[in-house]
Amino acid sequence: MSEKKTWIRFFTIADYEEEESWLRNQHQKGWKLLRMTPPCFYVFERCQPEDVVYRLDYKNSTEDSEYLQMFRDYGWEYCGQCFGWLYFRKSVSEMSLEQEGEIFSDDASKVDMIDHIVKTRMLPLLIIFFACVIPQFFRALDRGVSGWLIFWVTMLALYLYLFIHCGGKLRRLKAKYKNE
Repeated sequence: MSEKKTWIRFFTIADYEEEESWLRNQHQKGWKLLRMTPPCFYVFERCQPEDVVYRLDYKNSTEDSEYLQMFRDYGWEYCGQCFGWLYFRKSVSEMSLEQEGEIFSDDASKVDMIDHIVKTRMLPLLIIFFACVIPQFFRALDRGVSGWLIFWVTMLALYLYLFIHCGGKLRRLKAKYKNE
């Protein structure tokens, strides 16, 4: 019977490079990713420590067999998906060139992925923020101090943090890829 371990770890939509690095580090320590379970549970299985590159692609839709076959043709193992993110891995020993450690052929593809994240994740959050959170916050504020006011202040702070952190980081990543 194989040994399994579950870690709870939270990454925002803008932290995908850190997530890839963390997964690689876990594999180097002898833990390979089995699956990712929402919202932030990573299930690992004990394995031989090995240097394995993990890459994430964001599709926000069901992956099709042609798409996955393309990755298999280039030596990538599909690990699963979670919240629109597709997880792939490849052993460094199987790579002869540095470019083989990337799933995107060019920086323009990385920029396209970031644009897709903004359109399908950040825009809906903005709509929810302005259509629900802000009006409910002001309603709770008019009623005075209550449990609802505390709840909506917390929601306001959470959304503002996400906008500042994710929006700023995605903007920096996009600029980085445009300049390379």
